Amino acid sequence: MSFNRASAKSTLHLFLLCFKLFKVHLKRTKKPKLIYTKYNTIPFKVNTAQRMSCPVRGFCSWSSSCFVLVVVVFLVVFPKLFELCVLCLFFRPTLLREQHYQYLKKGLRHLSDAYECLDASRPWLCFWILHSLELLEEPIPSAVASDVCQFLARCQSPTGGFAGGPGQHAHLAPTYAAVNALCIIGTDEAYNVINREKLLDFLWSVKQPDGSFVMHIGGEVDVRSAYCAASVASLTNILTPKLFEGTTSWILRCQNWEGGLSGVPGLEAHGGYTFCGTAALVILGNEHMLDLKALLRWVISRQMRFEGGFQGRCNKLVDGCYSFWQAGLLPLLHRALYNEGESALSRQRWMFEQQALQEYILLCCQNPTGGLLDKPGKSRDFYHTCYCLSGLSIAQHFGNMDHHHELILGKEENRLAPTHPVYNICPEKVAQALQHFHRLPVPEVNRQPGASGEDRPSDAAAASSSANLQP
Repeated sequence: MSFNRASAKSTLHLFLLCFKLFKVHLKRTKKPKLIYTKYNTIPFKVNTAQRMSCPVRGFCSWSSSCFVLVVVVFLVVFPKLFELCVLCLFFRPTLLREQHYQYLKKGLRHLSDAYECLDASRPWLCFWILHSLELLEEPIPSAVASDVCQFLARCQSPTGGFAGGPGQHAHLAPTYAAVNALCIIGTDEAYNVINREKLLDFLWSVKQPDGSFVMHIGGEVDVRSAYCAASVASLTNILTPKLFEGTTSWILRCQNWEGGLSGVPGLEAHGGYTFCGTAALVILGNEHMLDLKALLRWVISRQMRFEGGFQGRCNKLVDGCYSFWQAGLLPLLHRALYNEGESALSRQRWMFEQQALQEYILLCCQNPTGGLLDKPGKSRDFYHTCYCLSGLSIAQHFGNMDHHHELILGKEENRLAPTHPVYNICPEKVAQALQHFHRLPVPEVNRQPGASGEDRPSDAAAASSSANLQP
C-alpha cells in the first residue's frame, strides 16, 4: 500500500491515540507538576512520587511513556514523515504553476555558471524547458521560438545530426533533444532547420552491424542510442527497414531474467534503459516480441510502497525523474497487452497507483521557488522539472484521443497537458510533425553500417553528451 491520505490518517490516529492515553493518565495523578523529559522538548505533568519510582526520569506510566515515544519517533527520527502526514490531511496538493513558469522562462534566456558543466547539453536544456512549458500550457513567444530555432541550427553538424553545442561533434542524444524541441515549436522555421538527408547519413554512420547504434562516431553502444535513432527517424520520416535491420533482435537480447531491459545484453535491468528499449520497439512495431508479462511485473514492482514514486532499479531509492521513465512504460504495455487480446485491462486506469505518484510529485518534488527535484533535500534542475512534470501528466491522463479519462489529484489547476508516452512531447505536436514530414519523400542514402571516413572525435565534449539522456 502506498503512502496516501488514508495511510497518513492512520499514522496521525496512532499519534492521537497515544496523546489520549496520556491525558487519561494525567487525570489519575495527584499534585501534577511540570517537568521536562530527557529530550528537553515537551513539559509533562507527572506525580512526584510516581516520578521518583519510575526507572527512567520523566517516564511515569505506560501511557505517558507511549506518548513520549511516539513524539520522539515523529519529531526526532521522522520529522519529514510527520510533516507529510499533516500535509496529506490538511492541505490539498497544489502544483506551483506560476513559480515553475518563472523558473523555466528565466532559464531560456539566462543560466548561472553552475550550468557550465552542461555546455555539451545545450539542446537538452532547450527540450527540457520547452517541454515543461508545453505541459504547463504556457505559450512560447514567437521571438523566443525563433531564437531557439536559430541556436539549434548552429548546433547542427555539417555531416548531419546535432551536437551538444555549436562547433561540437554530432551525437545521438542531443540530436533527439533538438528534434523534439523543434517539433514542440512546430513552425515551418523549426521544421526547416532539420537537414533530413544529412540526418539519415549520420544515422547510418553510427549504425553497427549487429543492429545496435553507437551514440557518436567512436562512442559507446547502449539501448538509448537505438531509441534516439528510432525516435528522430520516425518523426522526420527517414525510417527505413534497412536502417533498423537487426535492431529489434539486439534490443530483445537486452531483456534479462528480471523482466526489465538493460543498457546492453547481460546487465542489470534499469528503468531508463527499459523505457528506451520498449519505446524503440513500439516505434518499430515489434513490442509484442518482448516478454510483456515479465516486463509488467518488473515495472510495477518499481513503484515504492511508501513514497508512491518510482525507483530506477531494484533496491535503489525513489527518484522523481523515474516518474516518467517508469510510469511512461505503463501506457506502452497497456497498448501492447490490449493488442495481444488481454481482456482484464481497465478502461479507466493505467496499471500503477496513479494517485500515489501524483502525491509524491506534488508533495515531495516541488521547490517552493519553482522547479522540481529528485527527492526532498535535493536541488532543483531543468532535467527533473521536465521528467517530474512528464510523469505527473502520465498519471493524470488515461487513454488516447478516442478514449480519454482523467484522474486529477487536488484542484483542477493541477491539470497538465497530456504527453505522448513514446516521444514525450504533446500528442498534437507529434501528429503535426508526422503530417509535415510525411509529405516529403524518404531520402535515399546508399550506406553500409559503420562509422564514416571522417576523423573520430577524441575530445570530451562528444562523450559528455551521452550522459544527458539520464535514464
